[in-house]
Amino acid sequence: MSEELGGRASIKRGLQRESGDAPIRAADEGPPAPSAAAERKWLHLLLFVLTALSVMATWALWSGNAGTSWTNLNPRFFREASLFAGALLFFLTVHEFGHYFAGRYHRVLTTLPFYIPLPLLGIGTLGAVIRIREPIPSIRKLFDIGVAGPVAGFIAAVGVLVLALAVVPGPDFVLGFAGHEEIKEYVETYGEFPDGPLPSADAPPGSTILIGNTLLYWSLSQLFADVPPMFEMYHYPLLFAGWLGLFFTALNLMPVGQLDGGHITYSLLGPRGHAWVARGFVLLLLLSGSVGLMAVPPERMPGWLATFGAGKWILLSGLLYVHLYRLFDRDHALIAPTLGGLVICAAIAAAAGPPYTSFGYPVWLVWTALLVFVLKVDHPPVLYAEPLTRGRRMLGYAAIAIFVLCFSFRPLYVV
Repeated sequence: MSEELGGRASIKRGLQRESGDAPIRAADEGPPAPSAAAERKWLHLLLFVLTALSVMATWALWSGNAGTSWTNLNPRFFREASLFAGALLFFLTVHEFGHYFAGRYHRVLTTLPFYIPLPLLGIGTLGAVIRIREPIPSIRKLFDIGVAGPVAGFIAAVGVLVLALAVVPGPDFVLGFAGHEEIKEYVETYGEFPDGPLPSADAPPGSTILIGNTLLYWSLSQLFADVPPMFEMYHYPLLFAGWLGLFFTALNLMPVGQLDGGHITYSLLGPRGHAWVARGFVLLLLLSGSVGLMAVPPERMPGWLATFGAGKWILLSGLLYVHLYRLFDRDHALIAPTLGGLVICAAIAAAAGPPYTSFGYPVWLVWTALLVFVLKVDHPPVLYAEPLTRGRRMLGYAAIAIFVLCFSFRPLYVV
């Protein structure tokens, strides 16, 4: 098949796969799930312990103790590090065991969670995963296993967050932080946090971390007193862990490929609906990443990128082309107008400045590369395409609402 027709054919495979395209047969219960004795429990336990230690060690970076010897760390650090690691791993464990127990219920071969340590980078972990050792044979089983994790994890994250908000200390808690002299002075003078980050000679522009707000976090924060602002929230271990639980829930619920949200979208809308929604969402992330990249002031750009000058538009166009080439499978009739539209929208937003650039987040360009080239955008076909029950559909729509409530276009950024 020629390249021109091949691109269109691939898009049709993604956008026009109807449930009838796959063979239909009675759902196969399959072999019994492996016994617990067959699992390498020692490996899962070891990874859990290593991940807990990794998260605790990484808390030193967030708490301002990065330059302190381990022998000189005070009890407060260990208490906060334990709270942070315990709450974060509690969320990850509940999320993954939601998948695990749903898989066992449907007799699908499923492993215990594999925890992934990432010492002294990010938050100290890349999360946790389970392995499903066989194809999931039916839509209902796919939906149940896919939705169980984020729903269970969401409940756990909200529980942690509500507890954290209920016991959050007053503004004078910031007086125990390392640095933050301007904030401390403001709190000592007025007894409350300032509305925004304060200028500091020791913290030039581009060095203050802000946590992105979400509809759910903002709504819950209105119910409690003494809630710290988003530019100080990451110093509160339980609160930060609760926010991260919401953030990871939203990441897993992205309606793309074989992410949990991809399973749910595929089950609700079928192959064609999933293909449209997945591509639309990736394009939205590409737009956000483009706006964010073009809105970065030259003085905050990495040296190699700042040297491009006006050529950064050529660089952006190249990045977008590579994404779209795979997303639309070489169909230039779709690639060309989409590429032009993304670049024009990014240029208009960058020229207009705030508030239009507040939508931009350059990190999404990295995340979309992971989605497009590693995790894949399309969902593989499921053998038995049975309709979802009414209760499952309602739960699926609730999962979509959870995604909307927990998602932030700018989860972590600097000002």
